[in-house]
Amino acid sequence: MEQKNNKHENYEILNLLGYGLSKFDNLFIEQFGFTTKNNFYKYFVEIGIAETASVVKNRMDLFDPFFSNNNRKGWWQKGNTYIHRKHLIDSLFGTENVKDYSNIVKLYLKENYKIEELFVEVKPIVKSRFKKLQETGLEAELYFMNNYNEISTFNKGILEDARLYGDGYDFQINVNESFFLAEVKGIREKKGRFRLTEKEFIMASEYKNDYIIALVLNLNDAPTFLTIENPINNLKFEERIIKSKEIKEYHLISDIF
Repeated sequence: MEQKNNKHENYEILNLLGYGLSKFDNLFIEQFGFTTKNNFYKYFVEIGIAETASVVKNRMDLFDPFFSNNNRKGWWQKGNTYIHRKHLIDSLFGTENVKDYSNIVKLYLKENYKIEELFVEVKPIVKSRFKKLQETGLEAELYFMNNYNEISTFNKGILEDARLYGDGYDFQINVNESFFLAEVKGIREKKGRFRLTEKEFIMASEYKNDYIIALVLNLNDAPTFLTIENPINNLKFEERIIKSKEIKEYHLISDIF
């Protein structure tokens, strides 16, 4: 299987497998009907997820340092280089027990790889979180929330989450008597492009140097930050009109009472 840059083409499912193996150990493989890890690894070679058994084992090694209960060091030499992958899965499925987590992995296999023999039973809210798994935006936002103090402008600042308000920025960071509005954008490779919504463009125009684009680059491997102050002044954007899809609503035809 071809790899593009540092991202394996089956990146998401391999991360889910590595997380499950590291967190739940043999209890995880038992949910798939296996008694040994070697046979578990070979299964994912047989269905085309990995080229060799070591690919699956290596993903377990990547997560092992973040789960002290498994008594394995794994890739401890890498420090926290890959902990953003754990943070993403934690945020969506970190409270699930081994059975429910395994069903999430099975759901991924069934929906993305058409592995039909798997029986899957998950709650609606888990399916809703499942849809978020592949969104670059969420992964970038989580990385920012856990590491924003590495950015000199935000160092020792206090972060306020504004994502639910939908006002054209993701976070406000209060630094001493000042504040900055941060809009986080994720790019999977080491370079790329991003877009601004109309609300983001308006807020960036209004707040100028206090509005900062926080790019999280190289999400596929080891993320890094690139910040852009006053993006409207320092970058060139072109306006594009995006036609909205027709939205359906269902209205009652009579009063309830």
